[in-house]
Amino acid sequence: MKQRLHIGVLGPNTCTREEYELGYAVGAGLAEAGAVLVCGGLGGMMEAAAEGAKSRDGVTVGLLPGEEAQSANAFIDIPLPTGLGPVRNVLVVRACDAVIAIRGGYGTLSEVAFALRLGVPVIGLNTWSAVKDGQPDPGIHAVDTPEEAVRLALEQGKKPY
Repeated sequence: MKQRLHIGVLGPNTCTREEYELGYAVGAGLAEAGAVLVCGGLGGMMEAAAEGAKSRDGVTVGLLPGEEAQSANAFIDIPLPTGLGPVRNVLVVRACDAVIAIRGGYGTLSEVAFALRLGVPVIGLNTWSAVKDGQPDPGIHAVDTPEEAVRLALEQGKKPY
C-alpha cells in the first residue's frame, strides 16, 4: 500500500486575510497532490490550510492542545486531543514528512525549531529565519509563493531524513 505524505502547515492562530489566503492556497495544493494535511487543529492559519484542503477533498488531521475534540476547527477530519498545551507542537512536527511554516509567532518558531532538531524538512513562506554563528541556517528553505511551498514540501518530504 502506498503511504501518503503527511505535510504539516504551521502558522499563527489568528491571521490577516492575506495570511488566510496563503494558508488556504497551501492546503488546497497539498490536497490536490494527495498529501494528508497535519496541523494544530485550531483557528487562524490552521483553519485556513484545513479549509483549503477540504475544498479539494483532502484529508486533515489536527493535533489539538486541549482535551476536547470539539475544539477543532470545522475543517478537521481527524481531531486528536493531546491535553499537552503548546508542548503538542513537537507532536505536530513529528507526525510530518515535511512542514510548511507560513508567517507565525513564537508557537510557529518553536515548531520550526523542533523540525530542524528532528531533521524534518522546513519550507518557509514569509516566516522566521534562523542564523547560527552569523550564517543563515540552510535548514529553512525559503519560498515566495504557496505553489513553491507545496512543490518543495512534497519533494523534500519524499527524501529519507
